[in-house]
Amino acid sequence: MRSHLLNDTTAELYRSSVIEGVERVANKLATTRQPFTGITPDELAPTIAAVDLDQPLGDASAALDELEQVYLRDAVYFHHPRYLGHLNCPVVIPAVLGEAVLSAVNSSLDTWDQSAGGTLIERRLIDWTTGRIGLGPAADGVFTSGGTQSNLQAMLLARQEAKTDDLSRLRVFASECSHFSVQKSATLLGLGPDAVVSVPTCHDKRMQTVALAAELQKCRQEGLVPMAVVATSGTTDFGSIDPLPEIAELCEQYGAWMHVDAAYGCGLLASPTRRHLLDGIERADSVTVDYHKSFFQPVSSSALLVRDHATLRHVTYHADYLNPRRTIEERIPNQVDKSLQTTRRFDALKLWMTLRVMGADGVGQLFDEVCDLAADGWRLLAGDPRYDVVVEPSLSTLVFRYIPAHVTAPAEIDRANLHARKALFASGEAVVAGTKVDGRQYLKFTLLNPETTMADIAAVLDLIAGHAEQYLGENLVHAS
Repeated sequence: MRSHLLNDTTAELYRSSVIEGVERVANKLATTRQPFTGITPDELAPTIAAVDLDQPLGDASAALDELEQVYLRDAVYFHHPRYLGHLNCPVVIPAVLGEAVLSAVNSSLDTWDQSAGGTLIERRLIDWTTGRIGLGPAADGVFTSGGTQSNLQAMLLARQEAKTDDLSRLRVFASECSHFSVQKSATLLGLGPDAVVSVPTCHDKRMQTVALAAELQKCRQEGLVPMAVVATSGTTDFGSIDPLPEIAELCEQYGAWMHVDAAYGCGLLASPTRRHLLDGIERADSVTVDYHKSFFQPVSSSALLVRDHATLRHVTYHADYLNPRRTIEERIPNQVDKSLQTTRRFDALKLWMTLRVMGADGVGQLFDEVCDLAADGWRLLAGDPRYDVVVEPSLSTLVFRYIPAHVTAPAEIDRANLHARKALFASGEAVVAGTKVDGRQYLKFTLLNPETTMADIAAVLDLIAGHAEQYLGENLVHAS
């Protein structure tokens, strides 16, 4: 079995195996005609259950043949222009190249003696990102597994900086459109179910700063501690960007930690035309970025950035076998000193390769393209009597709802929209997301593919309307 270990004696087998795998995937990408096959869990489960994991196939070619049946054939392909579902992006080739390199070398970014140059590359990218944000010379950060982990670590730092032993007094303020990981983080950190105060949004789904000010004042009057305000720069449902300068002023006034969840909107940091939408982010105490959303990186590639590197001490623990205290005096850079994780992939390499091949402007131009597409899509929806569109997009998300021409009960319209989404997914012709707005069922386009065109959007809208109309027509027949 040593013949399967990657080393100097198996380099040729490694080369041929990976080339064959790449060729299979490349062929699949070249020939895929729709984002999904429409297979159901019940249909696919028996195929996977029938695989005897105790009976190996013996070679990579046979395993790849099997993989075609259990995964590649029915995977959801984000590169397809009619994948309009969640915050999943098509990936750029330099990043995929980086992924291949980091997987083979298998550096672990917890300590210098496991990664060497990888540590310095990650640190350089952290400095590059904090520079783009404008956090100042004392800034620092670390790569994470995703926005949820980044938000958790930010809330941990904010909790410790609040300097109170009575966790029941701590309050976190976030808009009603903020990510669920804010509530999850509060629970994991022992703050209690009432710790997160939901701040209402305006018609454009941005946090109402007047309401935030009132909640902060109420918090002070009740003898509670405003631990943090989470400003979202790119909400998951609407792509809305909270008013960062006004929130920064309130955080300063009330002594609250300002965290900006820019997991989605971080692509604006590279935008040649829209960087101003993030004005005020430079005043944050911490920022979440997900490169695997709007920087077109493979999952996972995220980071938490902080204004003051000293705050990262709250996650620093020393182990004699790993990062003994003496390494600080010896100026040995160990990333585990600032991370919630210990073993950690060299995900920074993907972004490094992207910037070295494409440059930041190249990434930003791609994000600008999908934002422009969303603006055009909003105008199309706003002029289409079949649809109600919720808000003009700031980024690349459109939330809308099919409305039949004849008077129909709202609950029935809800069911028609839900049916249309399910039917479209089952057909495999396109993938769209869904959400609720004021308790009603809506649909969502998350546009992160520059290859998507207005013709694609128009075609998918026609498909949705067709499924919804068929559902309503069949129900009308059954009712009569």
